[in-house]
This record gives sequence, structure tokens and C-alpha cells, in this order.
Amino acid sequence: MAITTTSTPEWSLRPGRSADVEPIAELRAEVMRADLVRLGRYDEHRVRRRLRETFSTRYTRVVEVDGALAGCVTVRPDGPTAEPGEPAEPGARLLEHFYLAAAHQGRGLGTAVLRHVLAEADAARAAVRLVVLQGSAARRLYERHGFTVEGQDPVDVFMIRPAAGRPGGPGR
Repeated sequence: MAITTTSTPEWSLRPGRSADVEPIAELRAEVMRADLVRLGRYDEHRVRRRLRETFSTRYTRVVEVDGALAGCVTVRPDGPTAEPGEPAEPGARLLEHFYLAAAHQGRGLGTAVLRHVLAEADAARAAVRLVVLQGSAARRLYERHGFTVEGQDPVDVFMIRPAAGRPGGPGR
């Protein structure tokens, strides 16, 4: 499906394929390197391994601009929350592996893709959770789109955007 906005080039989302694992693992390593180095957590093998271990052709979509890989986003059903024993909100989603190549950052593409993902969640009345690294510029993007902090530790910030139509959610 091709999607066009006034501030970004034409882009599309396509289902992830097994052949996408390595290019996306490399993209993840490039995109996350500065923040992981700043946090003293960069390991060139672990950063790629985590993507390989959690990659899902079922839940990952590849962002393409002019037919070339520009990024990816994974949205899967949310599992248990960060609080032990607390059930996940029914229908909640976990947004992860949302990366854009440096050449496509700062041009509105991330905002456009995030709006698309959130519109799908809103249509399903699903809350969306994510984890962002402490100090990451991406946190501001998420806050602009209604995410709030659920908790944090020295490395990660756990955020949620309530389901549309629910207290604190969009449309209220």
C-alpha cells in the first residue's frame, strides 16, 4: 500500500520477509549505536542478535521509499506488562523494532509511519506499549503522539499510549 503525505516522500509498508533479517539487523546496529554507546551498552554482536532472535515475518513490516528499504516497524500482540502479575490490557500491542535509516530521519517519515500504526491500533481500540532507550530522541516523537511513561530503569523507558476511547486515550 503506497502512502503519501505532504511532508514526506511517497512511502509504503510491505510485509517482512526472511531475507530482510540481515539488512534490518544492520540497520538496527547503525541506528542504535550512538545511544547504546552513550549508555555503555553497545555490543556489535548483541545488537544484531536481538533483532535476529525476535524478528517475525508475521508482525514486521518494511518501510520502503522509492522501492528501497528505508526502515521497519514491528507491532505484535502485547504480552505481560513490566509489573509482575499484572495482566496485559486485552488487545494491547507492542511496538518494537521501529528504525529508519539515517537518510530518512528528520523528514517526517517516522511521524507518518507512527501515525499509520497508531491509526490501526485506534481502529482496534488497542493500547500500544513500547520501550525506548534513556535519552533517545525518539522519546519526544512518542510523547508527541500521546505516549506516557509507565516506568523506567537506568537503560530503558517503558511507555504506553492508551486505547482510543478509553480514559487517557486519543479521542477523549
